[in-house]
Amino acid sequence: MYKVLIISGPTAGGKSTLAVELAKKYNGEIISGDSVQVYKELNIGSAKIKEEEMQGVKHHLIDVLSYKENYSVYDFQRNGREAIEEIIAKNNLPIIVGGTGLYIKALLYDYQFPQESDKEDDYQALDNEALYQMIKDKDEEAALKLHVNNRKRLIRTLKLMEALPDNKTSFLADQTHQPLYDILIIGLDIERPLLHERINERVEQMWDNGLVKEVEELYAKDKDLFSYQALQAIGYREFEAYFSQESSLEEVKEKIKSHTRQFAKRQYTWFNHQLPVNWVSISDDKYRETIEELIDNWNK
Repeated sequence: MYKVLIISGPTAGGKSTLAVELAKKYNGEIISGDSVQVYKELNIGSAKIKEEEMQGVKHHLIDVLSYKENYSVYDFQRNGREAIEEIIAKNNLPIIVGGTGLYIKALLYDYQFPQESDKEDDYQALDNEALYQMIKDKDEEAALKLHVNNRKRLIRTLKLMEALPDNKTSFLADQTHQPLYDILIIGLDIERPLLHERINERVEQMWDNGLVKEVEELYAKDKDLFSYQALQAIGYREFEAYFSQESSLEEVKEKIKSHTRQFAKRQYTWFNHQLPVNWVSISDDKYRETIEELIDNWNK
């Protein structure tokens, strides 16, 4: 099997920087496993790596869609595997970097995700409550993750369900869990107080870099901004309350920090239960040497 390296761990953990270093050392190319960095217009809130930070290393699946376009795990799986094949064809090492756990697992394992149905016209005559009830009847667990007022997401979920043989939850649970590649997953482990400090610092840096302006300019052009899937991401969705005059900018900032900390906790839980991660503590002064030793042993 072809080798694929994965750098995982919580947000604000330094994955992107480490991945660039490893790509330069091991002749690698990077595939972003982030579900938000695919959008061209969402730069600051997604903590998207800058061109100068790439240091000449080729990155895949960054800046490929408009925020108005939907992007599903099916799309990522297809595009990610194409990128892996392209990298391997050059005799380079694919390095997956990101914290969207389901995306990474879908890419690496033999999950089969259906393409969303094109069926949409049948839903236009129905109100949101009817759409929500249809989802609930098919998959009550999936319905709990949706809001009845988000019509675009309701229709998108129904389109996906049209392609599924059963409900979404059982469809994923019933599949086998075999890796398609010879994988090595390295997770950057950070002590919680330090992680929270880094998250807070990152959000403050986003503010200084112009996150508010980025979102204001998008909203000025599109008042339906928060109806799109892309804008449901942490770092963006919190601004909806600001534009509806329900929250101040300071409150938005604090919500982003809080939601990001909660997300980091869920990331740890997900990775620990779903993937065979080799955790390496960044508090260890020699953690980079430890990572290189893991990779060298894997390459033997």
